[in-house]
Amino acid sequence: MTARDRYSRKLECSQCGHTGFAEVSESDERRAGNRDFRIDEMPAGFAAEFPSQDPSKYMVRCQCGHKFRFEQKTAYPPGGEPRR
Repeated sequence: MTARDRYSRKLECSQCGHTGFAEVSESDERRAGNRDFRIDEMPAGFAAEFPSQDPSKYMVRCQCGHKFRFEQKTAYPPGGEPRR
């Protein structure tokens, strides 16, 4: 079984300013071609709009109705940066 990299990513709605940190994980095996991306814990006020195993295609909906990509302007909490 492959290990998973885990990290936090700040979600921020550009329309209303609502923020929160999502806890995410992806496959540790980079040669597989599939990152097997998952949001393990979505912050309150956000929901998955179009889930995807590719974080660049994963769409999130804010409580105000605004939709945005998971991988947008990013800020990480201390110690939450992904390892590459």
